[in-house]
Amino acid sequence: MITIQNADKALKDYYLEAVSSQLNENVSPFFSAIEKSSTDVFGKDVKVAVVRGNAGSIAAGAENADLPEPYKNRYLDITLPLKNIYGTIEISDKALRASKDSSGAFVSLVNAEMDGLIGSAKHNFQRMLFGDGSGRICKILSKVKNGVYKVDVLKDYFLGLIIDAIPDVPTFNDSLGLQIIAIDKANSTITVNKETILDNILNRPVCIHGAHNNELTGIGALFSGNTLYGYNKADESFMCPYDVDGDNELTEDKLIEVLDHMEETENSKINMILCSYSMRRRIAKLIADNRRVVNSTDAKTGYGVVTVNDVPVYADKYCPENVIYFLNTDDFRLCQLCDWEWLEDEDGKILKQVPGKAAYSATLVKYAELICTKPCGQARMYNLKEIDGVVSGS
Repeated sequence: MITIQNADKALKDYYLEAVSSQLNENVSPFFSAIEKSSTDVFGKDVKVAVVRGNAGSIAAGAENADLPEPYKNRYLDITLPLKNIYGTIEISDKALRASKDSSGAFVSLVNAEMDGLIGSAKHNFQRMLFGDGSGRICKILSKVKNGVYKVDVLKDYFLGLIIDAIPDVPTFNDSLGLQIIAIDKANSTITVNKETILDNILNRPVCIHGAHNNELTGIGALFSGNTLYGYNKADESFMCPYDVDGDNELTEDKLIEVLDHMEETENSKINMILCSYSMRRRIAKLIADNRRVVNSTDAKTGYGVVTVNDVPVYADKYCPENVIYFLNTDDFRLCQLCDWEWLEDEDGKILKQVPGKAAYSATLVKYAELICTKPCGQARMYNLKEIDGVVSGS
């Protein structure tokens, strides 16, 4: 007989391992390639000491000359709080009672909840890897009519989401906790379940509810803002990645120039190029026009790729359009307190009654932060808009 007690035990003893495994596989090529470690976690913070520079301790000298003086590495200390990432399932008391005499019915019920949780967690984790930590998923551009707003970016994951249109006045809360009930891709609009005051949200970011400034410090943070990891970029060149204006022209030479610059100037061996699907098609066409072999499979990530100078080019749905990232994935680390775990109460219970509802919920949690140990070893090419459907430079 299925009870709350043995349902709780099943989530802990059986589902946790299976769910954790699925959440750590096939998230994205970038996620597959980076290191995951708890070594740099101290309490609630991530603390990483990165080597800023080293003049070297090897020098040639005369046979009877003094030995060379030792050079000391220059370190920069990075300290960031771990981000809290949650995923919740909910099972109604009615459904649980209906399946109490059938383990098969219970398994089907929980499997359905888990499938939804895994899909949502993967998509949001994948999205966060490209973010800047702010949680921004789009920006309100204008009001079309009551409850309908034009935005700058549309993705399938918008539909049904609970969102916050972050107001310019902190005390204005009517734009928080909105639900997207319809999207119109042709006109780049979203419809929410209630009207809000446009003046307070115009040109303001839209975030998943509660996520504003609470997400992973993703790739986008390297290329936005004047500070990174608490350092002023103007004062610390090590925190400044290489940023190239593509000037609306994409050529193979430009791509190779970035790779060469990073290796020659920053001693950074780029091993992954990330872009949108449309951008990867443009790059593939460039390579194909030059009669190169464009398709291969990368053994490290298991994804099929296009290559530029033997560097794999991966497409990701959350990579910004008209942008190409050039990364050395060896410089990235997902620092985590633990892998995915169930949130337990004082009695070790996972399933808890939802206050005021005839339902039980269970919450998965992961405390983590993404760190780049060499920001100056990464690069971005932007402003690569395709003009009139023609691949620039081809």
